[in-house]
Amino acid sequence: MARIGLVHDRNWFVRLVEWGSRRKFRKVPDPVKVALHNRPVLVSTALLETTAGRWKALDPGLKALSVMVASARIGCSWCMDFGYWEFHHQGIDPAKLRDVPRWRDSDVYTDLERAVMDYTEAMTATPPEVTDEQVDRLRQDLSEKELVELTAVAALENFRSRVNAAAGLTSQGFKEYCELRPVQ
Repeated sequence: MARIGLVHDRNWFVRLVEWGSRRKFRKVPDPVKVALHNRPVLVSTALLETTAGRWKALDPGLKALSVMVASARIGCSWCMDFGYWEFHHQGIDPAKLRDVPRWRDSDVYTDLERAVMDYTEAMTATPPEVTDEQVDRLRQDLSEKELVELTAVAALENFRSRVNAAAGLTSQGFKEYCELRPVQ
C-alpha cells in the first residue's frame, strides 16, 4: 500500500498531468501521483526523465537489463512491472526481461550482458561494490561514452527504485497489459 497519498484535488495542473500521462501510458503511473504533491519535484523529475530518454550511446538492450537489475536488487515491484512494459514495447527480448531476478542462473544472457548486470548490482549495493576488474571487463566491449551512460542509467534507476520503494508503490499492472496485447 502506498505510504504517500495517490489522490489529489482536481485543479488544472493535476488534470493536465493526468491527461498527459494517460496519453503516454494509458493510465497515470503511481509515481506521478506521488510527485503531484510537490510540483518542483515532479517538474524536475520529468525534465530528468525527458533528458535521459535522449541518451543513445548505450545499446537499448543493455540499458534495459541495467534498469531491471537495479529495480530487482532494490526490490521495487512497481519498477519491475513498469520496466517490463516499457522495454517490452521497445522490442527487448521478453525472456531476458523475465529472467532478470535469476540472471546468474539463466542461460539467455551473453557475456557482455552478464558483465553489465554484475556492474549494475555492484553499483546498487550500499555502499557500492564496483571493482576495477568489473570496469576493465566492460571496457573490452564498451566505449568510455557507453560506460558513462551505463553508470548514469544504473544511478538513475537507483533513484527511481528507491523513491518508489520508499513510497510503498507496488505493481500497477503494466506487465499484464503487454502480456495481453503484444507489440505488433
